Amino acid sequence: MKKKLYFIAIAFISVMGVSYAQETAAATVDKSECPNNFQLYAQDAKVKNYDAAYGPWKKVYDVCPDYHQANFQYGERILKHKIKNTTGAEKTEFINMLLGLYDNYIKYYPTKTSKAEVIIDKQLLKYDNKMSTDEEDYAALKTAFTEDRAHFKSVKALYLYFSSLVDLHKAGKEELQTVFDVYDDVTEKIEEDNKALTAKISTLLAKEDAGTITKKEANNLRVYSANSGNYGKVSASIDSKLGDLANCENLIPLYEKNFEAKQNDLKWVKRAVGRMYSKDCLDSPMFKKLFEKQLAMEPSASAYLYSASLKLKAGDSKGALSDFTQASELETDPYKKADILYKIAARYSRISKSTSYKYANKSLQANPSNGKAYLLMASLVSSSANDCGSTKFEKLAVNWKAAELARKAGRVDPSLGSTAKSAASRYLQRAPTKTEIFSNNMQGKTVSFKCWVGGSVKVPNL
Repeated sequence: MKKKLYFIAIAFISVMGVSYAQETAAATVDKSECPNNFQLYAQDAKVKNYDAAYGPWKKVYDVCPDYHQANFQYGERILKHKIKNTTGAEKTEFINMLLGLYDNYIKYYPTKTSKAEVIIDKQLLKYDNKMSTDEEDYAALKTAFTEDRAHFKSVKALYLYFSSLVDLHKAGKEELQTVFDVYDDVTEKIEEDNKALTAKISTLLAKEDAGTITKKEANNLRVYSANSGNYGKVSASIDSKLGDLANCENLIPLYEKNFEAKQNDLKWVKRAVGRMYSKDCLDSPMFKKLFEKQLAMEPSASAYLYSASLKLKAGDSKGALSDFTQASELETDPYKKADILYKIAARYSRISKSTSYKYANKSLQANPSNGKAYLLMASLVSSSANDCGSTKFEKLAVNWKAAELARKAGRVDPSLGSTAKSAASRYLQRAPTKTEIFSNNMQGKTVSFKCWVGGSVKVPNL
């Protein structure tokens, strides 16, 4: 009996050996075909003939996925085409195939992609195809943001990350404090990335103005400007999604509730007082309590800015000026200094237009890419029309200067492009009409402003 079992075992092993050898041979044959199939699908994929590319691509991807990085780059395009042009179970199959492709990309080419990029690609694919919940979107994108923040570059994913959280809060599943924390994280990320873009834009604009920009640099300028514009759009959408959740009525009781537990958390204190400042909750005792706590822990520029604003509101202009000066001198980082100076300008805009304009101009000296300063200056100039001229034409002409300043805002910081364009259009509508230019015989002439605005504008030719 043992002998019989021995021969059966030998026969089984032999069969398995033959089978394994056949499979190995088949695999070898398949792999030998990868170069040819790669060439076939690459040619079709390059001309966007993705249906023809799918078959040979699938053969290469299944047998030798690490043959070339293009397996994943072209594979993504091919599968997205299939998803777009199929329905039902077939579409679901292609979606799952693409989800697997994203996982395999970081597996075989870990230096060519990142954790955040893979998570974002997968979650947006699920979201776009209605295959995820708010909980799943938020959890996945939270992981991507907190564990690989540097590579979290998708503006769509930034919005989805925040939007899904707000929806969860409205459903009673997340705390309001979490909404504010993520809002701060996301807006800081947008500001950081846009700051890097505007720095590049500023350099290229100088070359464009000097006529020394190359074709490649001109193309880069267009790309950077477009990306900055996208940051502006998503920032506006995030603010809109936050809506009235961040009004004084919600902020004050929340911070009163959490103050005892959080008062020694400098990051929490700074964010809380900063948010109350931006929402003009200066009349609340909680605002004063928070900024004094910040001042005690970190006598920073922003703390003196808050102190100055309270003094200005109370009518102590001398004390306010002293603290504003301290705030601007304490900050050494040019971008942060520009922001401090802009906030000082914004606070003075209600009291003294000329002082506000001066600080806005100082903000631009610290950071020439601060488009918000240009927008504020444009508003100040336009609102001074009645003080800047002896005739109706001269008074209206100041709006040409306002429009010019608004256009500069969109040029140096394309994230403000839509706002800047709208503002410039509004100011031009207030400027003298073609009929008024003709009737006053002013075409091509220069109008000088003897008020605080100073400078001049050239009247357009008809």
